[in-house]
Amino acid sequence: MKWAKYQIEGRLSSREESVFRGHFRHTVDPKGRLSIPAKFRELLGDGFGDKLVIAPNGRGALDVFPERNWKELEERVNRLPKLDPHRRQFQYQYLSKGQDVTLDPQGRIQIPLDIRQSESLAKDVIIIGMQERFEVWNSERWTHYERDKTAPIDELWEKLADKGV
Repeated sequence: MKWAKYQIEGRLSSREESVFRGHFRHTVDPKGRLSIPAKFRELLGDGFGDKLVIAPNGRGALDVFPERNWKELEERVNRLPKLDPHRRQFQYQYLSKGQDVTLDPQGRIQIPLDIRQSESLAKDVIIIGMQERFEVWNSERWTHYERDKTAPIDELWEKLADKGV
């Protein structure tokens, strides 16, 4: 298992965290169950637990957070001034859409029908590790996103180097 420290708000986390990484092809069954990749289930079993929070991310995919990581995000947002319009907008557009799910004994989560429909998660999906969370994309939508939205990796390295990465 690989361990890495990651940054939160420009500083290193005080504890080492497992991170979700990699791309995995899976399917959503007709009942809306999605099997989580074994590698991710192993990470969840190493301290994250079987409680997850799912939320449509506004990019045509589903974010899946271990409950602990979701709560950390909520706490960071709650530290913002209560009348901050960006805080309220983020709460309305993202945090309010979070739904609790639990891994079943077979390592699957149940994706509610309304989310499956809105995010087109009917069958073939790509599960993408995104460090503190992972995303679930409709396979066809992911192919279009990669084709239309990705820049050459050399350009990205250069842009991130300018930001200190």
